[in-house]
Amino acid sequence: MLKKFTFSLLVCFFAIVVNAQEKAAGNGKIVGTIIDSVSKKAIEYATISIIDPATKKVVNGTTSSATGTFAITNIPLGTYTVEADFIGYKARMINEVSIAKKNDVIDLKNIALLATATTLQNVTVTTQGRLIENKIDKLVFNAEKDITSQTGVATDILRKVPQVTVGIDGNVELAGSAGIRFLINGKPSSAFGSSIADVLQSIPANQIKSIEVITNPGAKYDAQGMGGIINIILKKSNAQGVNGNISLTGGTRTENGSFNFNARKGKLAVNAFVSGNTRLRTGTPSYSDRITTDTAASTTIFLHQDGLSRIARHGFQTGGGFDYTMNDKNSFTGSFSYNSFGNNGTGLTNQTQNIKGGIGSQGVSSIASVNNIDNAFHIHDIDASLNYKRTFAKEDQELNVELNSTFGNNYNTAANMQFLQPAHQLYYGTNSTNPGTNNEHELMIDYTQPLQKDVILGFGSKVQLMDIVTSSDVLKYKSSANTYLPDPYLTNNLNYHQKVYALYSELTFPVGKLFDAKAGGRYERTEIDAFYSNAQTQRKIPGYNTFVPTIYLSKKLGEEGGTLKLSYSKRIGRPEYQELNPFINTSDPKNITTGNSNLVPEESHRTELAYNRDLGKSGSFMVNLFYRLNFEDIQPFVTYYPEYRVGDSTYTHVTVSSRQNIGTEKNVGINVFSDLRVIEKMSIRTNLSFFHRDIINAIDKGYNTSSFNYRFNLNTSYQFSNTLAGEFFGNFNSPRNEAQGKYPSFTNYSFALRKQFWKKNASIAFTTTNPFKDAVEQRTELYGPNFVVTNVRSIPFRSFGLNFTLKFGHLEFKRDRERSEDVTAPVE
Repeated sequence: MLKKFTFSLLVCFFAIVVNAQEKAAGNGKIVGTIIDSVSKKAIEYATISIIDPATKKVVNGTTSSATGTFAITNIPLGTYTVEADFIGYKARMINEVSIAKKNDVIDLKNIALLATATTLQNVTVTTQGRLIENKIDKLVFNAEKDITSQTGVATDILRKVPQVTVGIDGNVELAGSAGIRFLINGKPSSAFGSSIADVLQSIPANQIKSIEVITNPGAKYDAQGMGGIINIILKKSNAQGVNGNISLTGGTRTENGSFNFNARKGKLAVNAFVSGNTRLRTGTPSYSDRITTDTAASTTIFLHQDGLSRIARHGFQTGGGFDYTMNDKNSFTGSFSYNSFGNNGTGLTNQTQNIKGGIGSQGVSSIASVNNIDNAFHIHDIDASLNYKRTFAKEDQELNVELNSTFGNNYNTAANMQFLQPAHQLYYGTNSTNPGTNNEHELMIDYTQPLQKDVILGFGSKVQLMDIVTSSDVLKYKSSANTYLPDPYLTNNLNYHQKVYALYSELTFPVGKLFDAKAGGRYERTEIDAFYSNAQTQRKIPGYNTFVPTIYLSKKLGEEGGTLKLSYSKRIGRPEYQELNPFINTSDPKNITTGNSNLVPEESHRTELAYNRDLGKSGSFMVNLFYRLNFEDIQPFVTYYPEYRVGDSTYTHVTVSSRQNIGTEKNVGINVFSDLRVIEKMSIRTNLSFFHRDIINAIDKGYNTSSFNYRFNLNTSYQFSNTLAGEFFGNFNSPRNEAQGKYPSFTNYSFALRKQFWKKNASIAFTTTNPFKDAVEQRTELYGPNFVVTNVRSIPFRSFGLNFTLKFGHLEFKRDRERSEDVTAPVE
């Protein structure tokens, strides 16, 4: 079935390519680059319009790319006026641009726009831009153009991004891989090293400008991140004058607020923001059944647990930045932010254990208990960066020097008390505190040098330092003393220091007229010095070298035929310190968790064939075929022990969960995305993903798994009027198999309405998620030698939210022709 389906898709894929080539023949083409007249920097999202001077009507148009370039194709023969426009700049009119013959290409070269010194009261722009842009090495989801991004959190936006999957607990996968390197504004943050799900569920969605997804990062990027890179870009403005917005959201599950301020005059721009988020406390009932077999004692143990956990999350962020253009060749940018994230939860679990069989025994022994759990997690993080950029007279020649630092402080507390029933006698308990610091520093130098026309050499280096210090003080209940006393076997401290030194080089060049190529290589040297106080033996982790090759091949299929891309990259996944730390968590004495200091880095090889086509006003289309091969794959792994000894304590009939290098994983699949404007007021976006996964289990021989996975979503928006818009979003993830079990499917859907008023300077948005059912039931099955576990959770998911947003600076998105400046002089 899979082969037939894949073959059918490939036939469709190449039919589209052939059709595109047949239609490649067009008329004229106009190209150029939009730049700032002072800084000479490229201007992204500038509007370029082709106007018929006789009728004054726009006959074609586009927006500039991230490098300021644009290309407008299929222009009929004739003479036109070209208008270039961007917010905060005077519009530029180039008259008498003639297409004299078929396939004529007119290069307007650099079109310099002059910044205005006025406020934004009368500034307007004609185009909204695309919600999703497919660039040469990444995909960009413009969250600020999405209706439901007015409410919710970062997790809700990620559900809509092509190739990204978000589980019900907020865990994120990219093209089927959970090994993702997350960045904020292109920079790392120590907050992500503590709890990615908590951080993503604490960033208000209306604070996010866009999300960049890079499945096959080039040599310039870090090798870390098996699945690729997700970069969250927060809002700021490059426009002249003063502007900003205020946003407040109230809801049944999420409440947040944010304030953004931007000011730019001449060569200096500053921005500041503050935002807060609360995920209201919710209760999640659950139960689990575990059957284990002690072959030595000839017994079968049945463990039943049912209970209720309640958790609340919160987040707070504030910060600012500046952009200073010293002259036309030197500029500085800087930023800082303070972030605070956390959660706290309580839980109560009823537990019954029955033991059947045993040598010389025909009876059944039964133990009943109640376990009370209380825990909290908080992190305070400061991120800072400073960047220097130097440009030269030669186009594309550029030097960048960047320094990033992040300082994180986290604090965990956990307590549990277990009572025997029916006497409600306390017989086990722990109480722990776990403070720590996580500091990271990066110094990067990047340089690009044009060698000849369309041939650019880039190279650079990077030094990354990570220092983590944590301690865990654990008190354990001693029934003989009827009090809590320090437990030296559970108490520990960790000192973890990692250094990564990197060099890279990449070359962009055309291969005749066949295709464009970009090839590169990255070398990284990793040194780790770690001390775990409660490890039985201190193991020196040897340093290791990593070479990461990357290659991109890109072919433009005619003027309107779309782009075909073939790429390959190698990635690595270094174990996080939490995965390495051998601290033993016994808050649930029947389900123990611990780290694994013997983990080695995992390695991934990914090949991708992609085709994307811009359908003009009708939308866009993209298809990706990929194959990914992982070695030393790191996954959660559960082992059953009839007896498990920790210091002077022995735990009986327990499962111990840790991270393991489980073996090899193979994934082959296809992702199809379309953004179609069915009618003028309606657009439909679909994202379909199908892949087959094989896992070869090197730990438990014979427990290999394979599964066919599929995911799809539908996003429909309708513009009822100039100020009223509605949206529907639905998503389905199929069940999936991992190394030791089967994980459930997940369905979510949402509706949204947004009304704009006060000349579109204010809006009210209403959003609801899963309104027809309060909770989503999730059933997980795990299995291994001598154990089977079934777990069912009923997770609250229904929500209603109301958002109010006010923009000041009178920023509107439509053209103001009164600002236009007619010119007939040669283009600069």
